[in-house]
Amino acid sequence: MNGIIILPLVPLRANDSERSEMISQLLFGERVEIIEECERWLFVRNLTDNYTGWLDRKMVEMLTYKESLRLKNVLSYCVPVPVLKCEKVNSGEKMFIPGGSFLPDFKDNRFNIVNEVFVSIIPSISTSSNINGNRLVEVALQYLNAPYLWGGKSILGVDCSGLMQLVFAICGIQIPRDASQQVKNGKVIDFLSEAKTGDLAFFENIDGQIIHVGLLLDSQKIIHASGWVKIESIDSHGIISAQTGKYTHKMRIIKRLI
Repeated sequence: MNGIIILPLVPLRANDSERSEMISQLLFGERVEIIEECERWLFVRNLTDNYTGWLDRKMVEMLTYKESLRLKNVLSYCVPVPVLKCEKVNSGEKMFIPGGSFLPDFKDNRFNIVNEVFVSIIPSISTSSNINGNRLVEVALQYLNAPYLWGGKSILGVDCSGLMQLVFAICGIQIPRDASQQVKNGKVIDFLSEAKTGDLAFFENIDGQIIHVGLLLDSQKIIHASGWVKIESIDSHGIISAQTGKYTHKMRIIKRLI
């Protein structure tokens, strides 16, 4: 059985408890596969990126087979701005939907999910069918100063890999959720001097595990989420704190995904 998220943001947890760690978030319009049920909790797989976790069953709308099939076969519009204001046509209720959310079969500023019709006007933004590094950076800059939140995927709180996933999704490219998964994609760039705008830089801990990721503006600057989303200097050793002048993250590898 499948369900769909029709709330702005829903926490995905490591275990079936509200006290459990939030490992990610599900965005409006994302569909999930129900794998296991445990009283008020559901173990689900996010059909967008195959990430799994526990979800409070009150926060997901179950889909009939017919509606599930419809949503699978229609194009979904990915919200390209950090926050989008929507309104339910029948009730007039307002809802603020975060960037990266999916609006199925969005036409004439309207879309519908489970018999609920929504209306929203997408702000005029620069778009191009040719996705390049400059477009990735343009999207990432919208999230400047967003606070860091482990498992977060919105302007109100985002982690390093969540930011990268949002940026690429808004540009029409789906990448995995965690930095340790994202690093498996793309072409290796051997030297920082050869990096281009929009390449991803990955960083490791003392055990050699990938624990951080950021988007390169060029070979000297990076935008990443650490404390908050910010731009800092980078060299072949790692990221240099704008506050202390010391290294905060050790460079492991650079990958080009586009």
